[in-house]
Amino acid sequence: MMQYLVAIHHPDDYDPATMEDDAMIEEIHALNREMIDAGVRFFAGGLRTVKEAKSIKRNTEGKILVTDGPFLETKEHIGGFWILDVADLNEALEWGRKATVACRAPVEVRQFH
Repeated sequence: MMQYLVAIHHPDDYDPATMEDDAMIEEIHALNREMIDAGVRFFAGGLRTVKEAKSIKRNTEGKILVTDGPFLETKEHIGGFWILDVADLNEALEWGRKATVACRAPVEVRQFH
């Protein structure tokens, strides 16, 4: 089995309180149950908003700095993810398709080394 990351991408202004209704939440729970029943879900987690992120960097003097906000200034960010144990990329992509539907958001699928 190989491990794949299936990451959900949200726009920077994504607000779960206003953008996730009960139907969407139930679809995500159903997908999680399906993954568990299939024995492919290794780990799953949703992330808090990007506004709550902290970035840690080392400056040119070697000092470690902690700053508010995401590491990269982008228009979207990872809002949650699954780590799946699956046979191959095709199986990971099938789960990614289901994640796109349940989460109503773009999904990225990448294999771990």
